[in-house]
Amino acid sequence: MPFASIVVPAFNATATLRPTLESLLDQSWRELEIVVVDDGSTDETAELAAGFAARDSRIRVVRQANRGLAGARNSGIAAAQGEVVGFCDADDLWMPGKLSAHIAHLRAAPQVGLSYSGSALIDAEGRPTGHAQKPRLTGITAAHVFKRNPVGNGSAPVFRRAALAALAWRPRFETQRDWVFDESFRQSEDIECWTRLALTTDWQLQGVPGLLTGYRISPGGLSANTTAQLASWERMVDKLRPMAPEFFARHESAARAYQLRYLARRAVSDSDGATARALIANALRLSRAPLREEPAKTLTTWAAAHALDRFGPSVLGFAKRLHPGCRATR
Repeated sequence: MPFASIVVPAFNATATLRPTLESLLDQSWRELEIVVVDDGSTDETAELAAGFAARDSRIRVVRQANRGLAGARNSGIAAAQGEVVGFCDADDLWMPGKLSAHIAHLRAAPQVGLSYSGSALIDAEGRPTGHAQKPRLTGITAAHVFKRNPVGNGSAPVFRRAALAALAWRPRFETQRDWVFDESFRQSEDIECWTRLALTTDWQLQGVPGLLTGYRISPGGLSANTTAQLASWERMVDKLRPMAPEFFARHESAARAYQLRYLARRAVSDSDGATARALIANALRLSRAPLREEPAKTLTTWAAAHALDRFGPSVLGFAKRLHPGCRATR
């Protein structure tokens, strides 16, 4: 039985799945299994994964009708055998030492249930963009998770299985397996999971040094989904608020301001100056916490949004020098 499992949710991922699996097979920690969950793909994803599985017994393929990212992760968790379970989306990469670093961390810190790392951002062709997510690694509270999501993205965390068990529940209509990620969310399912872990269990979240994940960014189509992204985030808050009403009364306004700033940065990345300007203005009206706690990032977001809105896409290069944002940076 492998000590570690890596779950790879994959939907129509033919273009990127090969380098993802190659990066996972190249891990310095060899005692692992890779569970590829084909989430109802209509391209050659299943065949590509099966080809890898035929050549390396550490790879298993689970096929299901489409259930979304949360549903694919839950199916992968149910199939995984390892004492630790990591996640890597089918368009992202793991650096060779990532799994070893997280296993060493979890062994040395028995109170930690979720270990994560920073991420280097890569473009659609897998090339480094020069930007990165460099999160806070220690002293993580529920407020940090709620406001700033230090885990960063769904390919960064490695969980202790006991922490996943602490999060698991089974809806009345579910007949096959437990849920860890809430499958009713098609967005914000990851931050909902991390926040619920911090609010409802005694497990700690901590990071390890280094940019150990390659997180792929996709051009275009970013700000078009800001309304849906915000609505999903608000639904996450509505779901979790009854679990800790005093916590939300204290932190909700600041967290919402951070979320609006994040969406403003996404809008800048997609050259939508009007949306970016409205979002950053709303953020600062709600709370000055982002300005007080992270003045440089907040002010550069404000400046980039206003420059883009006033002068249009011709100043996109200038705006991006002020604001090296992408779909993932908060």
